[in-house]
Amino acid sequence: MNSSLCTGSVPAAALSRRQFLNRFGMGVGGVALADLLTPARTLGAADRGVLDGALSFAPRAKRVIYLFMAGGPSQLETFDYKPLLNQRQGEPLPDSVRMGQRLTGMSGNQAILPLAGSAFKFRQAGKSGAWISELLPHTAGVADDLCIVRSVFTEAINHDPAITFLQTGSQLSGRPSFGSWVHYGLGSDNENLPAFVVLITRGKVDQPLYSRLWGSGFLPSRYQGVQFRSGKDPVLYLSNPDGISPESRRLMLDRLRDLHQHAAEVSGDTEIDTRIAQYEMAYRMQTSVPEVMDLSGEPESAVAAYGPDARKPGTFAANCLLARRLAERGVKFIQLYHQGWDQHGGLPGGIRTQCRETDQPCAALITDLKQRGLLEDTLVVWGGEFGRTNYSQGKLTATDYGRDHHPRCFSVWMAGGGSRAGTVYGATDEFGYNVVESPVHVHDLHATLLHLLGIQHEQLTFKFQGRRFRLTDIHGELVKGIVQA
Repeated sequence: MNSSLCTGSVPAAALSRRQFLNRFGMGVGGVALADLLTPARTLGAADRGVLDGALSFAPRAKRVIYLFMAGGPSQLETFDYKPLLNQRQGEPLPDSVRMGQRLTGMSGNQAILPLAGSAFKFRQAGKSGAWISELLPHTAGVADDLCIVRSVFTEAINHDPAITFLQTGSQLSGRPSFGSWVHYGLGSDNENLPAFVVLITRGKVDQPLYSRLWGSGFLPSRYQGVQFRSGKDPVLYLSNPDGISPESRRLMLDRLRDLHQHAAEVSGDTEIDTRIAQYEMAYRMQTSVPEVMDLSGEPESAVAAYGPDARKPGTFAANCLLARRLAERGVKFIQLYHQGWDQHGGLPGGIRTQCRETDQPCAALITDLKQRGLLEDTLVVWGGEFGRTNYSQGKLTATDYGRDHHPRCFSVWMAGGGSRAGTVYGATDEFGYNVVESPVHVHDLHATLLHLLGIQHEQLTFKFQGRRFRLTDIHGELVKGIVQA
């Protein structure tokens, strides 16, 4: 009897087909598990990703910092200058412009949809001459580092499906997030920190954020994002309980590893390697996370550049500074969320606050990365889940108005990582309602961002329930005009 086909004293002929395949398969799985349990792996060997050595293009970017403005920032108050709206203030939105578009229930029953011009002035900035709102003076100062895309459009008109679409490539929950796809494909450059880190501005109350937005979906759980919080425990359940020493934790992990190895030999559970790797990562993070979260060693001049809130844990400014520190340490995907952009009413006052909290930190992040030689291979992305209407939701006055959700057009900007600096791409009509030049679908945006990372978007797939899934679902095209030549 060939011993390689036996488990214990049970002959291969006596095994059921399922038992045979399960036990024989562990001969291969056991090799992978043994590799995982070697001292080198336990100490944190680099995670190479499924595309290791097989990238479709030479990558322009090694990492992504995604600044997500949750709620839908108004493009008409930030990057898409439409003086015609001021000239025709209060006039009904022409049917020829709306073209029968479905509206939300929040403004769909209004007697009229009055055009609302921006309460803020616009100026041309930098050599590119990009029109940028007076709300964003610091961003205007780095205009020549930006690639502003004014023609992005989406399919969703409400927050949950729209934000899920931007984060996962699908309006339905359960798909892997953008950061999870990047980690799965490219692996990690730091064995002591997660490849995908999430930072959320503390204290902002608006549309809810769900952990599934940075979840791994049907990918192995090791690829999900890890949220770093402000306060005593940046990562929940990471610290040792009172009375537990590092030596005790190490001994416990060693014994737990033995138990998992035994379970693997019996069951063939493919998640076991993930489970062990996550335990070991958590152990290493007990040292690496406090170090990266500690800003005390940052020069005061560097911190001050991010604004007066940069020393306050959990603020957007502090998170932007942390994003730079994480990028320096090889974290592959850093996701920042800043809520509060959902201004159905009181827009002038609300967006003024939002821009005051984010303008200087965003510009400082770009400048900081550039000064440290990191912007060249760090792709920074700014944007929300959709835009805002050119008409006022509710009552329009001389000093106040609101804007409803608008999926037909919104603005996104990029910097670094091979994006085309000093560029304004795409255009909307004079009413700021429809894209009239170079439309960019969400899947096109995702395909282009992956391209800058060296990934042909159709090649990064995962088979689940009999179908191969990808971030761009079933379509998506590279937008060559926003890629540096």
